Amino acid sequence: MRTTSMKACEIRLKAGEALNLPKLVEVELEGGLMEKYPVEWEPVEPSLLGRAGTFTVEGAIIADEYPNPLVPNRADPHVYKHTDGYYYFTGSVPEYDRLALRRSRTVAGLSEAEETVIWTKHETGEMGNHIWAPELHYIDGKWYIYFAAGTAENKWAIRPYVLECEDENPLTGTWTEKGRIELPVESFSLDATTFEHRGRRYLAWAQIIEESCLYIARMDSPWSIATEPVKISAPEYDWEIQLHRVNEGPAVLKRNGKVFMAYSASGTDHRYCMGLLTADDASDLLDPASWSKSREPVFASSEAASEYGPGHNSFTVSEDGSADLLVYHSRPYKEIEGEPLYDPNRHARVQRVLWKPDGTPFFATPGWKLDPAGNTAKAKVTIE
Repeated sequence: MRTTSMKACEIRLKAGEALNLPKLVEVELEGGLMEKYPVEWEPVEPSLLGRAGTFTVEGAIIADEYPNPLVPNRADPHVYKHTDGYYYFTGSVPEYDRLALRRSRTVAGLSEAEETVIWTKHETGEMGNHIWAPELHYIDGKWYIYFAAGTAENKWAIRPYVLECEDENPLTGTWTEKGRIELPVESFSLDATTFEHRGRRYLAWAQIIEESCLYIARMDSPWSIATEPVKISAPEYDWEIQLHRVNEGPAVLKRNGKVFMAYSASGTDHRYCMGLLTADDASDLLDPASWSKSREPVFASSEAASEYGPGHNSFTVSEDGSADLLVYHSRPYKEIEGEPLYDPNRHARVQRVLWKPDGTPFFATPGWKLDPAGNTAKAKVTIE
């Protein structure tokens, strides 16, 4: 994506004052998208600061650079940035038999970070098969992992479960099973995520009653809901019903007076894609009427990037907090032999979320990068 312009930067100083150039500059991209990027300024000759006059400093925009893929063979990726300065990563392993965590001070560092297995499936009974889509959350001073699992005897008896850790470091701490999240209807349920909004905690998940739909409820503990589930999205558009009728994998991002819930749709082959639900910040999130749905997918396969079936995302932020990041999985090829769920090559990837002038997110295409052409920042410095 090309840069169309950069916000003018003008600095006025008195002779002898220190020059502090901005660490970030505002860049306008195609379509009127405004983003902030870090900049590496050229050195300034000290003598210029000691006398009256005007000069211009140029700098190079630093585009996002992340390993691609970020973590190979990890589907349903979830990245959480904690107050300790670490990014924590988890995701579905191809064997669907364990939960593992890794952490790094940087997003890119997750690629090479050591992975620690913190829990393995049961040999019998519940939590014995299809260990899917783990998410790591920190709630009221404790760590929690939400994940889906079948029974050892029936891998399709998928239900949501929760683990708890009271230790500071979730990679070395002790994890306790809090059990299943009890839902009023006993049926295939997965992809539970949790978020806080206006002092209340919510659970959102996917459940098959007649088809795979998205539900939401308010919580009274990190492992239980307090209200009746409300259906907020069902597969209805053509892009949501390919191979299977599916809405799943909700992920929440709150910005600009809105609550955005990205989700994934259709079967898990190259037609897997993402949609977006939007609710006003002040609305009742338990009222289905509060949520509007994108009529077209907001993120879909890209042949140009050789990324197919992108989806089941999470959101995090850049190290300096200036950019929202989309973490998702995709495959590097289109054709799959057999059941897509058992193809191991869904890789975790990451890229910047862009923002439209109306305050809504724009995910662009898988693998997009800032075009280096014309990415020179300029600062006009006036010494009085």
